[in-house]
Amino acid sequence: MIEEVKVTINGKEETVPSGITLLQLSKEYQKDYRFPIILASVNNVYRELSYVVNDPCGITFYDLNSKIGNRAHISGLTFLLIVAVKEIFGLDANIIVMHSLDKGIYIKTSFPLTETILKSIARKMLKLVDMDLSITKVSVERISSIHYFESINDLAKAKIMKYNTNTFITLYRLGNYYNYFYGKMPPSTSCLKDFKLTYVDDNGFVLQFPTEYSHNQIKAYTHHPNMFKVFKECRDWTKLMKIETIADLNEVVSRGKIADLIRIDETLQSNRLLSVARKIVDNKKDKKIILLAGPSSSGKTTTTTKLCMYLKSFGLNPKMISMDDYFVDRDKTPVNEKGEKDYECFEAVDNKLLTKQINELLEGKEVMAPIYNFKEGVKEFVKELKLDKDDILLIEGIHALNPKVLKEIPAKNKFKIYLSALTELNIDYHNRFPTTDNRLLRRIIRDNRTRGYNVVDTLKVWNNVRGGEEKYIFPYQDEADVTINTALIYELGVLKTYVEPLLYSVDEDSAYYEEAKRLLNILRLILPIPSESIPDDSILREFIGGSCYHD
Repeated sequence: MIEEVKVTINGKEETVPSGITLLQLSKEYQKDYRFPIILASVNNVYRELSYVVNDPCGITFYDLNSKIGNRAHISGLTFLLIVAVKEIFGLDANIIVMHSLDKGIYIKTSFPLTETILKSIARKMLKLVDMDLSITKVSVERISSIHYFESINDLAKAKIMKYNTNTFITLYRLGNYYNYFYGKMPPSTSCLKDFKLTYVDDNGFVLQFPTEYSHNQIKAYTHHPNMFKVFKECRDWTKLMKIETIADLNEVVSRGKIADLIRIDETLQSNRLLSVARKIVDNKKDKKIILLAGPSSSGKTTTTTKLCMYLKSFGLNPKMISMDDYFVDRDKTPVNEKGEKDYECFEAVDNKLLTKQINELLEGKEVMAPIYNFKEGVKEFVKELKLDKDDILLIEGIHALNPKVLKEIPAKNKFKIYLSALTELNIDYHNRFPTTDNRLLRRIIRDNRTRGYNVVDTLKVWNNVRGGEEKYIFPYQDEADVTINTALIYELGVLKTYVEPLLYSVDEDSAYYEEAKRLLNILRLILPIPSESIPDDSILREFIGGSCYHD
């Protein structure tokens, strides 16, 4: 007689045979989902669909429309792509997963690429999808995994495995190929039919896929030349420094050379800002307004302050305006589809007043600018402002790059800057460290230090923050005259020192435990870097403390 266990699936109580897999159970619930079920959680712990149910538990299924399902989908697509390339071009052929680009990931190839070759890779991937090949887990000794990756010339993965302290390592198998990924995997290739490969140049392409922010559609690719150029410059520099992966950074720490790297990287960051200041000064006759925007935790406060210092050194006198001070009064704030006040939408800003006052300033008039009283939810007109000959306005805000902002003012009078922390290091050649995770770590540390928030407090609002960025910031990044990367090549080792203890505070029964565990699993590969050598004007000080500008 088959034993049975009581489970709760998506809130509904059921009795199921003991020993049944999540994959078997998911087939009964697939009709309730628009996209393939790809993962599940059992008692708040994420599990792959191969997991066997033996005890009473609570089960929730996730399809591609969920954040965790989307991550598993990307990992599966990456593995599928690697296998397809090796099946066509041989074992020595490889790809390097580089960075995000327009709702996709830019991939470099170890071989010359043409559109015809890319189409053949896509066809091979679809053929593997149709074969419904299982993606299975294999547990091996860590030393054996290092020897394996060395034998197939995947030296980056072999190097990072040396910093994994587990005795056994879980590899994934697809056909005759083995690999290691930081995250969960889909059960088989049949889940991976939704993708698109878009040719970029003779050495790379973009892997596109549905995301939670694209309504699970694969939209037509839009190339972002500014962002692509900045990423390339960063990668060229990391290649020059011979620090392309986290394992490379670890080796610098192990050799006791991290202080030198910090000084070099901080000098590079200062030079980036100096070159931007020079561009503004060279066009000071026309450029009277600097508009600056960037996603959360991109280092806007420090960057803006340092940029002002550089401009002053050239004889200009920057005057700051925050678009937050131009919020409409709270009773006029628009509401979103949930009926909640939407403080991030464009209509939440009194753009008419902002434009009127900027025009008056450009005409040499004095204005009474507002300071927003967030407690009362009203503007208070208490700030006298006038532009003299060598004055220049610096306007910072979430909508600063939106072309609707100050659209009546000629483009020749505006200089737009986009900021973001574009992570410069990969974990290895097949596992990247997303820029959003870099910013999330920064924010967790800063929220805890300056606001007393715990990790869960920050994670609760992070999805809403990300949603606002996708709607109001990222679509306008190409409007910028210049893009500044505020990430530092060494910062993950420093962030680890501060954020790791905070992440351990998340309880196992918390809905955010798995997210904290995911970040910890990556951070444990990174050697800690002390903050003593970090200068007090560093962008990183904005988050860890000790800044000469605002601590």
